[in-house]
Amino acid sequence: MRLLVVEDNNDLAQLLVKGLEAVGFAADVVATAGEARAAVATTRYAAVVLDLGLPDGDGLAVLREVRERKDATPVLVLTARGGVHDRVAGLRSGADDYLAKPFAFEELVARLQALLRRPGDLLGQLLRVGNVAFDTEARQAFVDDQPQFFSAREVAVLEILMRRSGRVVSKKLVEDHLFGLSADVGSNAVEVYIHRLRKQLADAGGKVQIHTIRGVGYLIAEDRER
Repeated sequence: MRLLVVEDNNDLAQLLVKGLEAVGFAADVVATAGEARAAVATTRYAAVVLDLGLPDGDGLAVLREVRERKDATPVLVLTARGGVHDRVAGLRSGADDYLAKPFAFEELVARLQALLRRPGDLLGQLLRVGNVAFDTEARQAFVDDQPQFFSAREVAVLEILMRRSGRVVSKKLVEDHLFGLSADVGSNAVEVYIHRLRKQLADAGGKVQIHTIRGVGYLIAEDRER
């Protein structure tokens, strides 16, 4: 699941990215209002974490522009402006949530998860293919109700495939959701994760197959022969 972090403090931005990746998100980072506008115009994000005090403008202006385009991407404002007036201004400008600095990282993650549980968003669902299930909120996979343990990126690949079960998912889409813009992605990185998923699911008795559609992408479907 891919997030955009708009934060001009590089140290904080890198801490956010490291923490978000540890809990299963991929995160792109930009440091200016101009870069934020370009990012949201060209990439679909699950959510945006938005600082307001940016070097080339106010984050609220970016937020208002996003909403004027009828873009409903969840936006969590993360800023040092913690007064009541500031919070009200942020929410009235279209923010879905508002968190003042300093903050606890666990609270940031919980608030993002709450946003993504809202109707039409990405969390709070139990996905099933064959005897394999995936809890999108707990980030936990099961085979015949027995928990299976994967790396964060393996979990991300499994979720992308299961959300589109029975349909081909392009390799580019998997890469876009799995890695941030700054990640150094090897040419066979996705294939490595697919191979690991196939092996572990098969070893656990998973009644699914992950098909490689050469030159196109991947498809997960129930294996009715098992």
